[in-house]
Amino acid sequence: MRSDLSRRLAQYQRRRSNTRAIVTEVPVIDAHLHVDLTNPAFLKRLAPDVAGNPRKMAEALGKEMAEAGTTQALAMGREEGTDEDPLGIRGTLEVARFVPGLHPVGVADCCRTDSAHMGRVEEELRQTRVKALKVYAGYTPAGPDNPTYWPYYQLAGRYGLPVIIHTGDTPVAGAKVRFAHPLLVDEVAVEFPAVRFVMAHFGYPWLADAAEVVYKNDNVWVDLSGLLMGDGDFFEDPDRAKMLGKLADRVAEAVDYIGKPERILYGTDWPLVPMAAYRDFIRPIIGKKNWPLVSESNARALFDLS
Repeated sequence: MRSDLSRRLAQYQRRRSNTRAIVTEVPVIDAHLHVDLTNPAFLKRLAPDVAGNPRKMAEALGKEMAEAGTTQALAMGREEGTDEDPLGIRGTLEVARFVPGLHPVGVADCCRTDSAHMGRVEEELRQTRVKALKVYAGYTPAGPDNPTYWPYYQLAGRYGLPVIIHTGDTPVAGAKVRFAHPLLVDEVAVEFPAVRFVMAHFGYPWLADAAEVVYKNDNVWVDLSGLLMGDGDFFEDPDRAKMLGKLADRVAEAVDYIGKPERILYGTDWPLVPMAAYRDFIRPIIGKKNWPLVSESNARALFDLS
């Protein structure tokens, strides 16, 4: 076991070294992060006075974006919309004032689908500030195939916006992961062929199922965010090298099964992980040839970023 651990650690360190040598050549678009936060699991890596302070949040985010070579990012809206903020993006917009290249993603709230609310949602979409809609499947009491989400999918199709769906595990004990299984995305991809769907977090731990959904459907993408949680020491810890190596192998196998690098997006789920360390973990899985697609070009095209 120790020899296997040493081998995986050496491979992981070589991969990180190679990544550092070339990563500055390729700009990064982070397709999945958070800045409007209340969940304690997301706040662990941040200073206590950052949450709720747009300027301090912007400083923390901007610092890590610069370190990781990240030029643009998509920030997920809050889980619930309100009359005044129907897409849950007000907090994101406050932070975006101080972070060039930060774009809001609006929430699709399955508990608010009355005509008045949907009218306010559409009015927000007309302003073209949001780059996508987000379904918090698992966190909310309905899977993405539930008809309560259909009005949002219809609007997404009308305005040409992708829909990002949380899939897989969640750090929240009260969430129901059966609603976040990636196979449910296949249901809506078939029902709404004109809508482009993104499975956040690659459906982890159901990587094989998520890979099949992308392989089968021409209107489904996957992002690589949130596969790990931890600080910088987590990624450098020799005792975690075997685990990191095994996860890297599983993700690489699922990526190979898809066989479509143009359908894969890079993301971090910041602040759950340090941007630079997570980039160094993901980049060798993708490989030098496809890294420019995954790290930047795919997101630029899908979310219509300049």
